[in-house]
Amino acid sequence: MAQRLRQHLVGEHVRRARLQMGMTLRMLARQAGFSPSFMSQVENGQVSPSISSMEKIASAVGLTLGEFFAGVTGGEGGLIVRVADRQALSSQWSDAEIEVLSAPRARFEVLLITLRPGGRSGKHPYAHSSEEFAFVAQGEVRLSLGPDEHRLRRGDAATILAGELRLWRNSTRAPARILIVSSTAGAPIARGRGPRGARVGLPLPETRGSSRSVRRSAR
Repeated sequence: MAQRLRQHLVGEHVRRARLQMGMTLRMLARQAGFSPSFMSQVENGQVSPSISSMEKIASAVGLTLGEFFAGVTGGEGGLIVRVADRQALSSQWSDAEIEVLSAPRARFEVLLITLRPGGRSGKHPYAHSSEEFAFVAQGEVRLSLGPDEHRLRRGDAATILAGELRLWRNSTRAPARILIVSSTAGAPIARGRGPRGARVGLPLPETRGSSRSVRRSAR
């Protein structure tokens, strides 16, 4: 079983990363799109940010979420990441748990996100600057992509294009688990609207100005 990280350790790492970048608290808050008071609460371990908020904070200090995790745990890592060695970060706001499955410094990043009933990735849709692949390993989730919403069940997969605004939520009464793979070359985009375009597993009719296909698991 993965070991849970304490929130104060996450806050301490945010502060270290900020100071290494030569940033003041206000500079980091502005870069991440939050208020200075909120960032102060994060650094002091007083709040548990949403998944999207953690991505924005990591991006503001030049890190991916996986790289941020490695810094918190102090792991140098090899090619093997055993379940007992994994670290999990709980997000009370998202009602979720995040685990990094990929080894540090890999060219891709693999996250396992568990959304408990009623959980969601953030308050608003947010974008990532690299393409992402998502696979629903357990349960059922709703994936908002731009103006569209898709219901994905276990075995369904989605390819989300770079810059596409997305939001995950679990509106069922059972936990859901999503495996997300992305290139470490990209980092979360804190603000701005992304282009429409994503492929979520059976072909869908084309719409004006976009090209997307949907493929779902056979049932």
